[in-house]
Amino acid sequence: MDLVRAPSVDPMISTNQVMMTALQLTQEPTGGVAGWAIDMMEKLGAPGAGLAVALENLFPPLPSEVILPLAGFAANRGDLGLVSAILFTTLGSVVGALALYGVGAVLGRDRTRALAGSLPLVKVEDVDKAEQWFVRHGPKAVLIGRLVPVVRSLISIPAGVERMSLLLFVALTTLGSGIWNTGLIVAGYLLGEQWHVVESYIGVFQWVVIAAAVLAVTWFVVVKVKARRSDPEKVK
Repeated sequence: MDLVRAPSVDPMISTNQVMMTALQLTQEPTGGVAGWAIDMMEKLGAPGAGLAVALENLFPPLPSEVILPLAGFAANRGDLGLVSAILFTTLGSVVGALALYGVGAVLGRDRTRALAGSLPLVKVEDVDKAEQWFVRHGPKAVLIGRLVPVVRSLISIPAGVERMSLLLFVALTTLGSGIWNTGLIVAGYLLGEQWHVVESYIGVFQWVVIAAAVLAVTWFVVVKVKARRSDPEKVK
């Protein structure tokens, strides 16, 4: 299948101009929160990308499916470091997740739902969906949920309401967000000017990443179980 080629970008054009032009290709709004995030990426570099992702956890209109490949594209141009972009965006994901964890822990289920209902860009149904996901899957929902749209941000709320172990929450959030962020940033880096193609295939990419995460967790558990079983045998 032929890909629609994005206009070639002059390397002398500022990062802000590049990203604004790139957002227009995806038909995403270039003003408001998205424009602010891009401005932060230009002024702060990789930390700005991390700030944008932290904001994405709190404000749904800022899609990580656009910001992360854009960060990869910026790294491809040399405006950001690839590794630093991954590290700072993952840090931003954790910070944003901790904020929502705190909301759930402090306000509780009912008051959090009431707050969600008063916000113009958040649906109570989405909060309920995240809660059902957490009830069904337990702590591992925090890991897998980071790879699912909408649930990715809101899964932190029921984790906070249920007072999930903070250490485990941070560990699973870091792992899940790191996998997701790395995949999208590297995709944007490798695609270069074709970075916007990532958004078109985000559904397929999402399930590939989920499958990889499940396999990784399964492998880790199997290794741990085998190690524990071998220890008593060594003692004997």
